[in-house]
Amino acid sequence: MIRMLSTILLASAAFTGSANAQSGTVDLAYVEWSDAVVATNILAAVLEDEGYTVNMTPLPAAAMWQAVATGEADAMVAAWLPVTHKAYYDELQDQVELIGPNIEGAKIGWAVPAYTDITSIEELKDKADLVENQVIGIDPGAGLMQASEQAIKDYDLSVNLMDGSDATMTAALKDAIDRNEDIVVTTWTPHWMFGRWDLKYLDDPKGSFGGEETVNTVARKDLATEMPEVHAILKNFKLTLEDEQKLMLENEEGKNPAESAREWVAANPDIIAQWTGK
Repeated sequence: MIRMLSTILLASAAFTGSANAQSGTVDLAYVEWSDAVVATNILAAVLEDEGYTVNMTPLPAAAMWQAVATGEADAMVAAWLPVTHKAYYDELQDQVELIGPNIEGAKIGWAVPAYTDITSIEELKDKADLVENQVIGIDPGAGLMQASEQAIKDYDLSVNLMDGSDATMTAALKDAIDRNEDIVVTTWTPHWMFGRWDLKYLDDPKGSFGGEETVNTVARKDLATEMPEVHAILKNFKLTLEDEQKLMLENEEGKNPAESAREWVAANPDIIAQWTGK
């Protein structure tokens, strides 16, 4: 994962601009995971209402961290800690400011349909044939995939971890459920899939996926000095799992993420006032 950091500078060039306190422009980096899309669009709507121009740039996770570390992005709200993005944080912690959690109660792991006769990762040692000896994964190099590779070693499993994306993983899950077939997928909470289907996480007695995660806000080092109002909003920015997963499902069902974020902001003036201090 860390080896990727030396190769992602080209990806950072996708930014339309860099942080500029005088221009009133805020650059936000994010990963195109459904939870990060929701949170970043909500934050962008709030900042726009405060008079800022907001650029949102989707990047791979490693490039997202690097963009904030180099100052090409002002901030991001998609840092999964302490496990999923541990390698990125360990490498770049001296170059960024970890503001703190914006989502509590997050987690990562493997999930199956509720009807699947498996309740623990350990059982896959004897029941891998139920799922064709496969675990359906997401982007290669993602923290979740690194943890999945560790789980295969920890539990001595004879399964293949299949690379893909959030979209290909959920498509495979939908197809299996439509056919009433068994499947194991890499997943995380918050995610819209838990609002659409009856799923269960597999127990992880060896702790390969760690415990509870938080999704955190991370900013460039000098943001508090150069853009104190933006920094204050970032410090106060917090969402609930329930709210985020609701919007994630709406977006998955066809709603425009910017539109659903705008509607949520309009419906929650008290929360927004807490963030902006107004």
